[in-house]
Amino acid sequence: MPKLLYARPPANAEEEWRTRKLAGSRHAPGDWTMRAKMIVASWDGERTSTIAAQLGCHMQTVREHLARFNAEGLDGLGDRTGAGRKRRITERQRGRLIALARANPPGGCTDGDLLALVPDGWPQRARTWPNARRQPRAEPRSSESTGNGGRRVLGQEWIE
Repeated sequence: MPKLLYARPPANAEEEWRTRKLAGSRHAPGDWTMRAKMIVASWDGERTSTIAAQLGCHMQTVREHLARFNAEGLDGLGDRTGAGRKRRITERQRGRLIALARANPPGGCTDGDLLALVPDGWPQRARTWPNARRQPRAEPRSSESTGNGGRRVLGQEWIE
């Protein structure tokens, strides 16, 4: 038998106003608005099965969020942290790693230097890079159609 659970009455007028405003918001995060709608519907006397049917979720989800609101108030509407694996590097380290990967290699190595390392006896296909076979277009056809599926490679348009 499912447990009948209702949201506790609002602690004050401001909590009720903020919850109702959040429930009707179009620009707040979707999970917050959905949970606020659960609370407001419960305040209006709806049962968990009716709330779940209106919002397209399971009754247990409604019960869990009502219980969290009863315990934590408006702060209980947000997502909890700690789900999933913790990051091994910080955002700053990640940014430095991405910048390092995008930078030119040390020593000024270029594609021509790399092609010089391929032996002459190898087939011609192995000596050419895929982008080296493409020719830059002299002039774009029009501003609407680039002719290459809308792709841009290194700021230049290329013919497939």
